[in-house]
Amino acid sequence: MAESPRFQSIPAHQLTEQQKAVVEKLLASPRGAVRGPFAALLRNPALADRIMQVGDIIRFDNSMPAQLREMAILMIARFWSAKYEWHAHGKIAIELGLSQETLEEIGNNKKPVAMTPDQTLIYNFISELLTDKDISDASYQAALDRFGEKVIIDLLATAGYFCFVSLVLNAVRMPIPEGGLVLP
Repeated sequence: MAESPRFQSIPAHQLTEQQKAVVEKLLASPRGAVRGPFAALLRNPALADRIMQVGDIIRFDNSMPAQLREMAILMIARFWSAKYEWHAHGKIAIELGLSQETLEEIGNNKKPVAMTPDQTLIYNFISELLTDKDISDASYQAALDRFGEKVIIDLLATAGYFCFVSLVLNAVRMPIPEGGLVLP
């Protein structure tokens, strides 16, 4: 039995002026909708606005190659068992060319077998960060040599942001749409 979401969307006629301003920004952003954690975050419109701004930089103005960013997000979603995050970003990752096999292996907490060298660097970096709460010198140096400092910062920001988003989505019990991509 599916759990009920803890926060429902606020009807338009009940939105405060601050909430309306955030909703307008969300609709005008590349997101184009109020979804994910924002139905809940609107209870604190100043926070929702700032989270949206950070998220926009991480999602839409990130120096990481998009497929690698989505792979990192999926690893974070799997770590936190964030069902909604898995659904939303699994679809994006597949559209960006991540293989179904790699998606399934990450979903089953397995190191993917057939990764590119860049995917392997990202996998090792994020895996160590989540499981060891640190990054080995070897993994850090390999990522730095390949991608540079800006990508390292964007990768760390992506990890932190999507840990936050995953926690919010889990706590508010954000449901995945019917027929959506299910976390194994």
